[in-house]
Amino acid sequence: MSTRNLSLDDVEDIAFRALVGAGTSQGSARAVARSSRAAEYDGIRSHGLHYVPIYAEHVQCGKVIGDAVPIVSRPKPGAITVDAASGFAHPAIDAGFEILGDAAREQGAVVMTVKNSYNCGVLGYHVERLANMGLLGIGFTNAPASIAPTGGIKAVVGTNPFALGVPAASKGDAAFVLDQSSSAIAKSEIALRAREGESIPEGWALDAEGNPTTDPNVALKGTMVPSGGYKGFGAGLLVEVMAAALSGATLGIHASPFAGTVGGPPRTGQCFIAIDPDTFSDGDFTQRITDLCGAIEAQDGARLPGARKKNARTNTSENGVDVDEALLARIEAFIT
Repeated sequence: MSTRNLSLDDVEDIAFRALVGAGTSQGSARAVARSSRAAEYDGIRSHGLHYVPIYAEHVQCGKVIGDAVPIVSRPKPGAITVDAASGFAHPAIDAGFEILGDAAREQGAVVMTVKNSYNCGVLGYHVERLANMGLLGIGFTNAPASIAPTGGIKAVVGTNPFALGVPAASKGDAAFVLDQSSSAIAKSEIALRAREGESIPEGWALDAEGNPTTDPNVALKGTMVPSGGYKGFGAGLLVEVMAAALSGATLGIHASPFAGTVGGPPRTGQCFIAIDPDTFSDGDFTQRITDLCGAIEAQDGARLPGARKKNARTNTSENGVDVDEALLARIEAFIT
């Protein structure tokens, strides 16, 4: 496999130019390109450059409105709502975050919802930004249905990730970021295996009849295995309530797929809760988190959530990103 080594600046630049070439406004393209850069930085290939040609194709076919302008409202002091207007999730989230930090410090806690949205990429990327502001950030995002309820075979909820960004003692840093989907694995990982012609481990997905499969193409036509059995499906329901029902977004059972060009905009949603820790902890939050993290890291072989990402960041900073030439050709085809 022929590859090309790119710097993180190169990653962001090629993603930006491809999105603009496909018809995305510069502001929206920059927001998505930054998230693609962050995913590559963290070693999360499935949400990095691999998604850029899909994003670009979706702009061209109308699944995403590339020049949509998010509408931000603040109906109450502790509430922020954003209508993504069938555009990318990233600029809609950015627009809400512009006032979320100050609002959370003023009110102690603020809930922000996003509707008429799209795939927001790595959810942990967004809550880490809240943690870097010194806020405890909780995030939810729903997706087209892909997980069946316990005892059923028809998908009802999506892979529906939730994430927690915990601020560190040092300003502009996160003590840790917990980011996990309601499925055993993110669906994008299966799509990546399908594109690369690789099998998937048993326990990731089921075929259309509810039987285990190791064929990623069969898996994409079936359902995802929930993480932890019925508990994973329960987590998916939690996210569906927070990200879709609460925001007024489209339920996963009614959303068009994130993959392919079938259907119009999925109009899914996100929800973020930003909390000022000192408002509730009398200033003890930082020490409690320090003690908690210390109890985990003191054990041989134990690690905090996100530790692998930190290692990936060190490696990426030193060595850049090796990208398949075939993928780069698909991306560069959109650049005008």
